Parts: sequence; C-alpha cells; structure tokens
Amino acid sequence: MTESDLAALTATDAAARIASGAISAEQYVRACLARIEAVEPEIRAFVHLDPGYAIEQARRLDDHRLQGRPLGPLHGIPVAIKDIIDTEDYPTEFGSPLFAGRRTRSDAALVAKLRAAGAVIIGKTVTTEFAYFHPGKTRNPHDTDRTPGGSSSGSAAAVASGMVPLAIGTQTNGSIIRPAAFCGVFGVKPSRGLVPRTGVLPLSPTLDVAGPFARTLPDLALALEVIAGYDAGDPDTRPPFAVPNFRAFAAEDFPIEPRFAFIRTPAWDKAEPATQQAFEQLADKLGENCIRIDLPELYADAWDIHRTIMSAEMAHNLGTIVDRGGDGVSEVLRKLVADGRAVTAVQYQRARDEAREMAQSLEGYFEHCNAIITPAAPGVAPMGIDATGNPVFCTLWTLAGLPSLSLPLLSDEDLPIGVQLVGAPNDDARLLRHARWLIGKVAQGPKKEKRRRSK
Repeated sequence: MTESDLAALTATDAAARIASGAISAEQYVRACLARIEAVEPEIRAFVHLDPGYAIEQARRLDDHRLQGRPLGPLHGIPVAIKDIIDTEDYPTEFGSPLFAGRRTRSDAALVAKLRAAGAVIIGKTVTTEFAYFHPGKTRNPHDTDRTPGGSSSGSAAAVASGMVPLAIGTQTNGSIIRPAAFCGVFGVKPSRGLVPRTGVLPLSPTLDVAGPFARTLPDLALALEVIAGYDAGDPDTRPPFAVPNFRAFAAEDFPIEPRFAFIRTPAWDKAEPATQQAFEQLADKLGENCIRIDLPELYADAWDIHRTIMSAEMAHNLGTIVDRGGDGVSEVLRKLVADGRAVTAVQYQRARDEAREMAQSLEGYFEHCNAIITPAAPGVAPMGIDATGNPVFCTLWTLAGLPSLSLPLLSDEDLPIGVQLVGAPNDDARLLRHARWLIGKVAQGPKKEKRRRSK
C-alpha cells in the first residue's frame, strides 16, 4: 500500500488495520504528514504542527500495542483540533495575535477523551478570530479562491483535503455545519450538553457546542462516540451514564423507513436559486418519505433572539479582551461586543425565555417526521476569502439546541451543497441512522473525484 493509499484510509479502516498489525500507527501518521506537506502550503489549514512530535506519539502507541495492552477505538488515528480548544502540548491562541504562544497545563475534556481513545493529536487548525467572523488564512480545498467557511475553517479544510481523517470544531451559530457544507465533508453539531466544553474558549455558553468533521458517516459516529459524555467542568453535560454506541445505531437496519420533513424557514428566500431547486428535487426524490412544511412567520424572530443572546454573552466573555486589545482586535468583533453591552438584562432574559419557548414548539414537528431536511448554507462557498459566508440556515437549530448534520449530498457545478439534517432533542444516535438511510436513497453510484481549483 502506497503512502497516498494509506493517507486516504478512513479512520474506521485505519484503526482496524492498526489494531490487527496490518499497518503501524507510525506508518499511518507519516502518510498523513506527507499529505499535509503536499497540500498545506495551498490550503493553510494548520496554525500549529509538529511532525516530529506526531511521529513520537505514534511510536508510543505502536509500543503500547506490541506490549499487548488494550487499544482504544482511535488507536493511532491523527486528529486535528481547532485553535480555541486547549491542548497541553500545543499553543492555543484563539486565532488572535493577542494570545500568541499561549499554553495551558491541561487538555480540554474532549481532547483528553481523544487521547484516552488512542488518538494522535497531530496539530491545531485555523480558526477565525475568537471563533467569530474575522477570517483566518485557510482556503477552500475545492476552489482556493472561495471561503472554507467559519469559524472552524481549518478543521473542515484539513479533512476535506485529505490531510487528516478527523478534526474537531465548535459552533455558536453555524461554525461546524457551514464549513462542512462549503468544504464537502460530514460535520455534526451535537445536542447541547452531549460533548463537554471544559477547556474550550467560552463565547456564548447558551449556544456553544463542539463536534467532529469526517469524510464518512461511520467516522463521524466513531469520533462523536469518543468525545461525548459527562464532565464535571461543564454544567450543561448530562449526569454520568453510558454514552450511546453511535456506530451501532448508525449501522442498524430500519424497522420502518424514516420520514423526513423538508422545511422552508422564514429565511428560505436567502437560499440561492440552485440550492432551492436542488432541495425541491431532493424532496421529490424522497416521495412518500418526505413532507413539505413552511415554518410560520412567528419563527422569524429566531435570528434576532440568537443575536441578542450571543452578543450579550460574548460581550461578557470577551469584553475585557476587546478593551485591552487595541488594534489587535478586529472591527467586527468590537461591534459585536458594543452591541452586546447595549443589551439590557430584561432584553437578555426575555430572549432566553423566547428561545426556550421556540425550542419547545419545534419539538412538535417531530411528531410528524423523524428528521428535518433543510439547507446547510445559502449555496456553494462564496468567492473571496475576506468573509466566511452566511450562517442563516444554521441559526434557528443552534438556538433550539437541536442536533444537526451536514451531509455532502448535493452539488452545483462541481462545488458541494450541504444537506442539513436536524434531529429531535438528544436524538443524536438515531439522527445518524436516518442520515445513513438518506445517503443510500440519494446515492447515484460512485461520486467522481472533484478537482481543486486555484488561480
């Protein structure tokens, strides 16, 4: 097997081969590093990378296996971590020059879970400044003149370009789903409280979540299974209980075929014509397995409610940094903090109440369907790298705390259009199973390899 073949292995396949001794962790990590060396100068997904240290981790894991010790489900698998998530062995700089060289003494809870599962923490990926809208240096692997999305741009692009099989991102509005859609990979925004955020930069604790990117649905389920669970440092995580076997759920047969609701939200007019047409055709293809629903205008307030909560909480968490940062802070972040400081306590509490009421009312739609189908973004990745795209199709579901997936099922002129699949509260496992059914239904034979465009 060539180095290129090794780098192309999925995390699930590579972990099985490493566990059986067919390949070593060092071989697999070296293959991924070779791929990084080949494409990173163009894609610019990483902000911190130490090849020697990655190989050292792999060798320790190989020694561990040779001694006959138990192996975790990610033994020898390289995983890239977004640069707002603490790692004890790499700097965590929040995408800001104000925190250049910042180091912590411990891993974030989810990083500790990855290490315990045998993962190689290969490096830190680019984020937008403080995971907000000011973009980083990363390019879209499908067309380097286009945005990869934000704020988890580096994580999505690293997976999409074949540098790593798995990466971790975060979402406060659309920062997992949108870059997954633009880069043509799988991404999951879990239910609020499923994945611990201890050691992750707090932006808006009411909205913040963390989740993985992958090139396949089984890999996505594997990564989610590893990082999910209780942590005492995150009050939103659930009390200790067994984490669902997401891989088994995703692979289960269907006692009854799922039913989907193709939902057009009040933001439907923001979708590009090609996206609208593609989703209408998808609903037609699903036939009796899909119903069409137009959300009433009462949901139109969701975007303002989300902005009120996010700006107020980010002003609380980042205000001091902005005040002290001078020219080291972008104008877009300064405006957000100013807006957040203008939110009164009454407005903030009302927004929280309205968000809960809206989430409860959305639960009623799952009495008629197993999952919701809606765009992940208005269209393909926009041209230009000075903006990260519009998260408008993610906002409502993030506000409601519902689990969602971005599936690379549609395209327009060889560029991916993400299908967002939204599940009922805390129904992440079955959402993965519904996604597998949908992928099988949509599949029309092997996908042709997409060419990467550049100037």
